[in-house]
Amino acid sequence: MAARGIFITQYDKDRLSELLGVAEAFADPGTSHLQGLRMELERATVVPSQEIPPNVVTMNSTVFLRDLDSDEEFTYSLVFPDDADVDSGAISVLAPIGTAILGYAEGDTVEWPVPSGKRRISIEKVLYQPEAAGDFHL
Repeated sequence: MAARGIFITQYDKDRLSELLGVAEAFADPGTSHLQGLRMELERATVVPSQEIPPNVVTMNSTVFLRDLDSDEEFTYSLVFPDDADVDSGAISVLAPIGTAILGYAEGDTVEWPVPSGKRRISIEKVLYQPEAAGDFHL
């Protein structure tokens, strides 16, 4: 994953920390993306929901992404596992790409390991961010 700073709201951090506690209790020890999410949460700059920059990917954000290797473009909503539905573009924060984009902003390039090497994604645009829309309850 990229090394630059990321931002997260206290609300998202609290909910994700609780989720991780449950997921880690039942996970296969080789589930490195859970460890990756835990590390991302620990290094993130925590800000109040009202102060998160509007171009940052938060939980329940909808983002337009570009695969830098294939030039494929796609739109995803970043959701909690219970709301995940890949067919409708809702990806879980526990999926490797979900963990990778959380807290990054428009214009950032995010990398994460895949079996064939590394995958590189550019965050082209945050199409919807709950905090920017005043939807602080999501």
